[in-house]
Parts: sequence; C-alpha cells; structure tokens
Amino acid sequence: MKPKTAIQIMLGLLSMVIVFHFCIMAKVIPYHIAWGGQITNDTEMYVFETISIVINLFLGFILLMKGNYIAFQFREKIVNRVLWIFVVIFILNTVGNIFAKTDFEKFFAVLTLLFALLIWKILRKNNAEATTSVQI
Repeated sequence: MKPKTAIQIMLGLLSMVIVFHFCIMAKVIPYHIAWGGQITNDTEMYVFETISIVINLFLGFILLMKGNYIAFQFREKIVNRVLWIFVVIFILNTVGNIFAKTDFEKFFAVLTLLFALLIWKILRKNNAEATTSVQI
C-alpha cells in the first residue's frame, strides 16, 4: 500500500469518527456507550467530545500536510514526530478498548489498531524511501 493511499483511508476514517462524535454531541448516539461509560452528565460529554473532535481534526490536518494536500506545512520532522505520537496513542487506546466494559467499545479496538497500523505504514514507507535514496 502506498503512503498516499493510507493517508486517504485515514482521512476517510477520521471523517467518520468525527461524525460519530458530533452524533454523540447531538444526542443521536447515547454518550454512555463512549468513553468507557465514565461520562456522567451532559457537561462532561460536551467537554470530552469537543476535545476528541479537536484532536481528530488536528490529526487530519497533520495527515493533509503529510500527503501534500495543503500548502501550509510544518517541517517534515515535526509532522513525523506528531504521527509517531499518534501511533503510540492509538496502540494504548487499542489496549484500553480491548478491556472496555461494552462490546461496542471493544469494537473500537479494531479501529484504533487500524489507525496505528496505517500511520505506521505511512511513516515506515517514508523512512524506507529516505534510506534508499541516501544509499544510492
């Protein structure tokens, strides 16, 4: 899989995750099925969901930079470091979701593992190309 394809898949999945969080905020989806069932009231839900949406938008922005879809760019080292941080976060989130109380949240372990693998693929492919170009 090419890094550009992995980025496109990630952007599509992130869009769906953001819609999911907006559905929770709009109370189309009950908030007790998210966040490990730890949210106890609407105020907490709005705070947690807003943070989640902002983080997902930030990841999407970083992926748009990585794929050269937008003109504004951070330095590539910064983009790569941020993406490595997200790999670690998604791996930890996968472990947390595996031990979640609800089957619905356990399902998200598959999604977070997929996110970690796709970002790893984006970064690994990039590093392999850089290594190859240096050796020539």
